Amino acid sequence: MTKILVIEDHEHLRNDLLEVLRFEGFEVAGAEDGLVGVAAARSYRPDLIVCDIMMPGILGYEVLEQLRQDIKTSTIPFIFLTAKTDRTDMRHGMGLGADDYLTKPFMTAELLDTIRARLDKRDKLNQMAQGKLKDLSENIITALPHELRTPLNTILGFSDMLMLESTRLKPNQVTEWAQHINEAATRLYRLVENYLTYVRVEVMSQDSTRLTAVKNKHVDVESVVQYQAMHKAQQFKRPDDLQMDIQGNYSLLLPEQDFSKIVDELVENAFKFSVEGTPVEIKGFVQDTQYVLTITDHGRGMTQDQIDAIGPHMQFDRWLYEHQGNGLGLAIARRLAEVYGGELKVASDPEKWTTITVRLPIE
Repeated sequence: MTKILVIEDHEHLRNDLLEVLRFEGFEVAGAEDGLVGVAAARSYRPDLIVCDIMMPGILGYEVLEQLRQDIKTSTIPFIFLTAKTDRTDMRHGMGLGADDYLTKPFMTAELLDTIRARLDKRDKLNQMAQGKLKDLSENIITALPHELRTPLNTILGFSDMLMLESTRLKPNQVTEWAQHINEAATRLYRLVENYLTYVRVEVMSQDSTRLTAVKNKHVDVESVVQYQAMHKAQQFKRPDDLQMDIQGNYSLLLPEQDFSKIVDELVENAFKFSVEGTPVEIKGFVQDTQYVLTITDHGRGMTQDQIDAIGPHMQFDRWLYEHQGNGLGLAIARRLAEVYGGELKVASDPEKWTTITVRLPIE
């Protein structure tokens, strides 16, 4: 049975709403103010919430904001009840992730139509997400064993030799073989993390409510870019090749985890596909309402066919078979940029240079 939570401080109206919804076959619960409503939403886990805006304690806006920040309640459809008709108030609520508004006084039929429309939309989104997840799962099941084989073979091969030859090996040989095992394990870990990130982003892209919730988070650009760039330069033992020009410290509307992933993958590729002694140039600046980040390396470059293959319709398993996982990180970075309202573009001259440009909306 579909569960609906009504958060309304006026007892008479709250009881009327509960009675109407119960008569229509819904399972219902009521809360007399915002604080009680937040607690009820977390424990009751309703399928939809109807909430007044003007209430004692905390306003309906704060109720919505708290619930959108909690992963357990972030996707619950949310309908505001309000006596206000000001468009600014409506935009504010929609900006926080509200699904709809009902202006008091309203007819019972209007309430029921709005509730059913939002529940139908939720069901369709869930079906789309399940279909996308099913397709993604099938592709992963097909492609993952192929991609895991190389690092696993390295780990198994060198560990077998260590066990068989341990008494005859010199210390420097043990160190060398252990290093091979460590490098393969690191590659394997990164590969699994990329798979999980790819799945998370694709599922999130099908869930507008959850996406709205995470877009309310923000990240400071300068500290993330500097940390990731210097970390990668040290990792590749090329600190002198790193050149940075980050203009100002701006705030972007996406979680730090996802912005860090974008920067991490792009800087990783820049160092991986260029040689020591050639510069990796990172620039950041604001253009109109977007923050622009460019990363340039002077390495192997990419052909136009390779650039075209990064498009959103590229099949997941083809990425793995044709690029041996190298393209997956770039695909993830591009998809993350798109999901948060930005874009990623690649310009390249084979065997000469590659510039990747990311544009993301600023706060």
